[in-house]
Amino acid sequence: MVYENGSFDATLAAAAGDDPALLAELRGAFAESLERQIDLLKRSRCDANWIMAAHRLKGIAASFHADQLLALANEAIETVPGEPTVIRRIEKFYADFSSS
Repeated sequence: MVYENGSFDATLAAAAGDDPALLAELRGAFAESLERQIDLLKRSRCDANWIMAAHRLKGIAASFHADQLLALANEAIETVPGEPTVIRRIEKFYADFSSS
C-alpha cells in the first residue's frame, strides 16, 4: 500500500498554515500515536484490548482525516484479534507514512 492521503495532508496543512515547525510537530504526533496503537494491537491478547486499540486507531485516523488508515482500523475492528495480515498492512501504512 503506497501512502497516498490527500485529505490527511490537507488537514495538516490547514492546521499548520505556513509554519513548517508546527507541520513537523503534527506529523510527529500522528506518527507517535500510530506507533503506540500498533504496539497495543500487536500485544493484545483478548478481544477487549484488540477492539480498544483498533478504536483508538480509528479515532486517530478520523481526527487527522487519514482515510487509508481509517479503512484499516475498520478492518481491524471487524476481524479477529491478532489478525497478522491487518497488523502488517497497518505497519506498512506507518512505514510508508514515515518515509514520506
